[in-house]
Amino acid sequence: MAQESPKNSAAEIPVTSNGEVDDSHEHAYHRDLKRSLPSGLGLSETQITSHGFDNTKEGVIEAGASQGGQRTNTKGGPVILADEIKNPAMEKLELVRKWSLNTYKCTRQIISEKLGRGSRTVDLELEAQIDILRDNKKKYENILKLAQTLATQLFQMVHTQKQLGDAFADLSLKSLELHEEFGYNADTQKLLAKNGETLLGAINFFIASVNTLVNKTIEDTLMTVKQYENARIEYDAYRTDLEELNLGPRDANTLPKIEQSQHLFQIHKEKYDKMRSDVSVKLKFLEENKVKVLRNQLVLFHSAVAAYFAGNQKQLELTLKQFHVKLKTPGVDAPSWLEEQ
Repeated sequence: MAQESPKNSAAEIPVTSNGEVDDSHEHAYHRDLKRSLPSGLGLSETQITSHGFDNTKEGVIEAGASQGGQRTNTKGGPVILADEIKNPAMEKLELVRKWSLNTYKCTRQIISEKLGRGSRTVDLELEAQIDILRDNKKKYENILKLAQTLATQLFQMVHTQKQLGDAFADLSLKSLELHEEFGYNADTQKLLAKNGETLLGAINFFIASVNTLVNKTIEDTLMTVKQYENARIEYDAYRTDLEELNLGPRDANTLPKIEQSQHLFQIHKEKYDKMRSDVSVKLKFLEENKVKVLRNQLVLFHSAVAAYFAGNQKQLELTLKQFHVKLKTPGVDAPSWLEEQ
């Protein structure tokens, strides 16, 4: 008795009476398969296409858009997942591209201005104030240099007067016949050295104040001026690009470029206006601060020098007290921050 071989319902290929393949079982198989798929897959539509045995192509699973993530609906193709996370390398590449484009535009604008071919935006009043500031800075730096030279020479003179006074005092003790004469000269040189130290303190205070004004306050304003000039170059560069595009034809290809150029131009125009306003405000405050600082320092310098050469020790000391100038006592170090607390 022959035994029947076990058959898999999925492998059976029934045929009809006229020899055609009966696909009713295939539809039933697809229905069962859809019911058996777990809901976690999130597939809104799944279709399995089968082919004949003589076809070498494999079955293709087609998936529609899922609710859990972004999927593109492709028929007969693989499932494509959208990349939601931006690539850092691409972001850096985009920044480099924008920087290179901006640098190219600014360089072209600078060259065209130097060759006399390009136009530049000029604020006559503001440019005049900036030129005056730069010229004054050079003059103040020269005054600062000369004052430092004077302080160095005065320090050497005071040091020599101290040594000369000590030498006279030593000879006054050893030469009995010239005791009084050496003593007078020793006292005179020591008094000159003391007054010289007082004058040196006033000059050093003058140098420190002018140095702060020149190398910090004015320099900070000039840094803002530099940023303003860079913003002006960028503004003119994008303005020139927009003007060139507006002179050209207007069609479907150029209109998006004109709109983008107009947007970039507006951004740099706002930046330029902001920097121009910042420079104007800083120049105004700098002028007020400069007049106040220099007035006090010039009065101090004049009073101290006049009192020193007049030999008026009391007036010299009073001048330093008036401007709150503290002299450093020789051989005494400045107190630490713990002692100041």
